[in-house]
Amino acid sequence: MTTRRIFLASIPASAITLALNNATAAAAVLSETDPTAVALGYKADASKVDVKKYPAYARGQKCANCKLYAGKATAPMAPCSIFAGKLVNGKGWCAAWVKKG
Repeated sequence: MTTRRIFLASIPASAITLALNNATAAAAVLSETDPTAVALGYKADASKVDVKKYPAYARGQKCANCKLYAGKATAPMAPCSIFAGKLVNGKGWCAAWVKKG
């Protein structure tokens, strides 16, 4: 039998579980086939950027050293403000790259 005390005690645990589930769902990995990713030439591996199509790309540029990368430079994946709700590869690159400074 559920008592009011047990019910009230379970609310914080339920809230934490719900928050973690939402965070996980929000942390989807960006696909190279995502329409915004395609438009910006996103590649999960910067060494595969088409330099003829994206001449602004320079060797050494990658998501992890971009101003828009919302994680530590050492993080393998992190959110990017361009791709809301998606994680980008730290070794990736897109045409929105801005030098972190």
